[in-house]
Amino acid sequence: MPSTNPPFAEQLLQWFDQHGRHDLPWQTDRTPYRVWISEIMLQQTQVSTVIPYFERFIDRFATVEELALAETDQVLHLWTGLGYYARARNLHKAAKVIVQTNGGSFPDTVEDLMELDGIGQSTAGAIAAISMGVRAPILDGNVKRVLARYHCIAGWPEQSSVKKQLWEIAESLTPHTRVDDYTQAIMDLGATVCTRSKPSCQVCPFQLDCGGHQQGRATEFPGKKAKKALPVKSVAMFILQNAAGEVLLEKRPATGIWGSLYSLPETAEPSTTPKLMGVSIGNRTDSGSEELEKIRHSFSHYHLDITPVRIRATKLDEIAETDRWLWYPLDHSLEVGLAAPVKKLLSKLAEKP
Repeated sequence: MPSTNPPFAEQLLQWFDQHGRHDLPWQTDRTPYRVWISEIMLQQTQVSTVIPYFERFIDRFATVEELALAETDQVLHLWTGLGYYARARNLHKAAKVIVQTNGGSFPDTVEDLMELDGIGQSTAGAIAAISMGVRAPILDGNVKRVLARYHCIAGWPEQSSVKKQLWEIAESLTPHTRVDDYTQAIMDLGATVCTRSKPSCQVCPFQLDCGGHQQGRATEFPGKKAKKALPVKSVAMFILQNAAGEVLLEKRPATGIWGSLYSLPETAEPSTTPKLMGVSIGNRTDSGSEELEKIRHSFSHYHLDITPVRIRATKLDEIAETDRWLWYPLDHSLEVGLAAPVKKLLSKLAEKP
């Protein structure tokens, strides 16, 4: 077992005071609301990517009350491009609960925070520790990596036995004072020093105590999940434009891939046009179609190969905007959530009419 003299927390806080990040936008005013928004956005997403999204989101929804009153489309619009859209839907649901049942006040225990949609134990711990000073351990991806390397914990961290061991270690190391700074510090260490592929062990405060570094095996920890070849799915997406150049979008169901986002009408094959309001697109066009360059969008569990098919349709005036269909201007002036590859396609289309 590596030495803990001086204690782990003390060494970490000394490093944090000198080298940690202190100017991130959510650090300037550590309210439960701001910390919550940042922690949800930071799930599986890098800080550099999150910062502009966080600033736009807070600028639009400065309080949990404003977020609770927002339309789902407005929330998803500000999340477009950040990915993992269930996070945004859960954020919106949780905001409504906080306002309706707690009068806008956040729960002040980890257990009560975990009752809200989208908040697991680690996220609840981070909110409680950073914004309320509650002593609560966390175990996000960065912390798992730091602790697994320091203690040479073998195995994939999501295995129940490995995760249980890491939680026990996280609990034992969490201090009773400056828990807010400690929580930020251990996440910072994992994000900036104890990185996944090229850890900067030479500047790490734990280089003399870290088992992984001392054994020359730092990058072996934590263990990785056995890789499987991702399956590939294919879809054709139809870009239908009216005389004004607007593109017809379809709102996806609330659950499933891209839930509640707007996307393009699609079919499994480019040669099979979808039906709009029960009538084939082929009956509504007279100007032919053009296949554009294919794109690949990768999810955690499969690749999606998209064949965009552009159709200039002149007989679509009867397709009215409804809860399902929307004529979308290419200047992105409408505030709706877009599936990431759809936003990319429409932006390219706007550049090249």
